[in-house]
Amino acid sequence: MKNQKEYLEIHKDRFIKELFDLLKTPSISANPANTQDVLDMANLVKTSLIKIGCDNVEICKTPGYPVVYAEKIIDPQSPTVLVYGHYDVQPADPIELWDNPPFKPLIKTTEIHPEGAVFARGACDDKGQMFMHIKAIEYLIATNQLPCNVKFMIEGEEEIGSPSLDWFVKNHLEKLQNDVILISDTGMISNTQPSITTGLRGLSYMEVTVTGPNRDLHSGLYGGAVGNPINILSKMISRLHNEENGVTIPGFYKNVEILSSEERAEMAKAPFSLEDYKNSLNLKEVYGEAGYTTNERNSIRPTLDVNGIWGGYNGDGAKTVIPSKAHAKISMRLVPGQDHEEISELFANYFKSLAPKAVLVEIKTHHGGHPYVTPTNHIGYQAAKKAYEATFDKSPIPQRSGGSIPIVSLFEKELKSKSILMGFGLDSDAIHSPNEHFGLFNFFKGIETIPLFYKYFTELSKYE
Repeated sequence: MKNQKEYLEIHKDRFIKELFDLLKTPSISANPANTQDVLDMANLVKTSLIKIGCDNVEICKTPGYPVVYAEKIIDPQSPTVLVYGHYDVQPADPIELWDNPPFKPLIKTTEIHPEGAVFARGACDDKGQMFMHIKAIEYLIATNQLPCNVKFMIEGEEEIGSPSLDWFVKNHLEKLQNDVILISDTGMISNTQPSITTGLRGLSYMEVTVTGPNRDLHSGLYGGAVGNPINILSKMISRLHNEENGVTIPGFYKNVEILSSEERAEMAKAPFSLEDYKNSLNLKEVYGEAGYTTNERNSIRPTLDVNGIWGGYNGDGAKTVIPSKAHAKISMRLVPGQDHEEISELFANYFKSLAPKAVLVEIKTHHGGHPYVTPTNHIGYQAAKKAYEATFDKSPIPQRSGGSIPIVSLFEKELKSKSILMGFGLDSDAIHSPNEHFGLFNFFKGIETIPLFYKYFTELSKYE
């Protein structure tokens, strides 16, 4: 597109400064102590959209945190692209594992990012990737090259399961009407091999509490005579997998989509070094369900993982107690064919059946979402493919992701639209972990590539 690289070069430093301004705000939706920060972040996003020339920019109330909406309608007869992103971030804990404060962004070079990467919570997930879209539209509006209509829907609750988005979408169906939804909350294989995410796993997130005696007890006076909730919880968790690392919940695999050998062969074409993978994680060996490769285990197979476990005394020194309660948070990643509500119920019933009468078990369902697949013959996918080919000089590989974006299946159900997942992050960017970062190469390559999606999608829409 004309003058694109020149525009990026002129405004490069400003783009980075504006991104830093977003990253400084600790918009942690999971923590009530950050409520005002999340609201402030919504206002910053609104201001960014106004500055680039969007119309009807508004902060829309929901039962929870607001959605920032904006649009640029050039012709009601032209195709409409709805851009989705989120302005909330994960908690930064454990803070002590960060090399620099998580909300004081800075640029550092790394082996993977020799040109530099922005280190901060939210740098990649999702402020950096969301902001690429705002800057891409800035360029198209400033140079009078926007070929179609664009709408923005930027929410503040993605990291807690988007509890208000269902309500918002159902109450704004006409406002959100579109021909395709564009999302950058995923990644790609590498900076030399782009990929497009064509599938997402669903999610079922549970919290369990095991209660024994009515108070913490002296482990000498009561040890061996009453059930220890931590011991029992540990035994119950150990029975959720079999010796081949399969999930033991009855009915868990009943409707799981089984990919053909041809489809698995296509997946295997993606460049992948098991040794590099292990080295990057400082692992001697990988671990997972028998009969599947590493890339299959983390994308096309369902999983169950303990995300947190606690109880008893965790302070310095020793305190000899049998705790009254023990807790764990457990998530299950789901694949096409599995329904998160059904899986949550199957989990609850089975987990309770594992408990001895010495304890009581409470189970809470936090949130969930359905799996999702985008067909590669969709014009949105084809437009994204052409855009990547133009900027990377290499065809992107379709790839299923192990992550979950529960709202994607919601969009298809309510808005009747497919979502195109054009991610520019890398697996090594440490999203949800200490030292999260986003390469400057990736940030600017996204701003360079996204405008071409609009160009090609508009052209391909003429033939639909």
